[in-house]
Amino acid sequence: MKRTTRGALVSMLALSLVAAACGSDDDESTATEAPAATEAETDATEAPAATEAPAATEAPAATEAPADGECTEPTEVKLQMQWVTQAQFAGYYAAADQGFYADQCLEVTILEGAVDITPQDVLANGESDFAIAWVPKALASREGGADIVNIAQVYQRSGTLQVSFKDKGITSPADFAGKTIGNWGFGNEFEVFAAMTAAGLDPATDVTNVQQQFDMVALLAGDIDAAEAMTYNEYAQVLEAVNPDTGELYTPDDFNVISYEDEGVGMLQDAIWADGTRLSDPEYKDTAVRFVAASLQGWAYCRDNVQSCADIVLAQSPILGASHQLWQMNEVNKLIWPAASGVGFIDQAAWDRTVEIASGAKNLDGATVLTKPVDDGAYTNEIIEAAHAILEGLGVELTGDGYAPIEVTLNEGGA
Repeated sequence: MKRTTRGALVSMLALSLVAAACGSDDDESTATEAPAATEAETDATEAPAATEAPAATEAPAATEAPADGECTEPTEVKLQMQWVTQAQFAGYYAAADQGFYADQCLEVTILEGAVDITPQDVLANGESDFAIAWVPKALASREGGADIVNIAQVYQRSGTLQVSFKDKGITSPADFAGKTIGNWGFGNEFEVFAAMTAAGLDPATDVTNVQQQFDMVALLAGDIDAAEAMTYNEYAQVLEAVNPDTGELYTPDDFNVISYEDEGVGMLQDAIWADGTRLSDPEYKDTAVRFVAASLQGWAYCRDNVQSCADIVLAQSPILGASHQLWQMNEVNKLIWPAASGVGFIDQAAWDRTVEIASGAKNLDGATVLTKPVDDGAYTNEIIEAAHAILEGLGVELTGDGYAPIEVTLNEGGA
């Protein structure tokens, strides 16, 4: 694995923080397999400290990368993640590790997330320059007055699942009727409720909904009939757990899995958000182009170097195990690639579907994520198009044509 002195060195959370961040504030116990980590978050007041990426070189025009030796004073950038260090964000760590940020004359500080951090609010408060956030949550913040703009839709499809044991007979959202269904809350539950609504169920009366921890303990203990999970994280947790009846790890044959993307209610997830007010500043806009270009180059690197990117993340934070991180890297790639219009491009149809679901699916109180129409300024492809121009000049393949995932074997506890 290539290591570069120009790559960012990102601080690791203490073990106690990660353990605490793996759950919500209810009474469920913490998982004993791999520590749970997902994209969910609650409101935040400030981002945790992170170490800075070492310097690169001088700011280029937005349409080309700087030539060797040109950069004399790198642009400092702070990126707020929405969760702790894991392969969900591998492209950004790879961009630092492989020197892609440095090549674009950027000195990037990666700020880790936690349960009490809302990345889009950190951005809106001026405490970071860019943030990674799910689209519905960020749009809710924008509706609340945060001037933030989606400038790169990295994840092209939803990775949210509902997982249940086969003997529960849950093969579609219609089967949620009369069952106890877990979700994380904090804005992560709307695909679950949208699926119920589409199946003709009233979430408030036809289903027993409970808030689960950010792990699969309640499912494995039999406390709930189906648990919310991400393809790249919590689903792996059940496959890393030992079946007490056999003494062997559970297998996919032990579970029924519902994909909300397949059900037609998947919403856009991880995207890069920028400060809308600052986008009128040519210098910030130029920085945004170079930052997006380098970040997407990192994601292209992770597409083509799955093991290397898992190792890069492990070097930053070894708390989640090696097989778990490799699984996560492989599954995250499936959410990004292929990208028909080029990685990061914001597809109008997918955007409209997300807005429609966020505006129509009601929670148990009858509220929706969005209560007002979303204005045209909530996203732009201008930055991504300029970033693509840079990457094409560097010979980076942007669509992932011919992409194929690898096979990953999970070990007990994700080790």
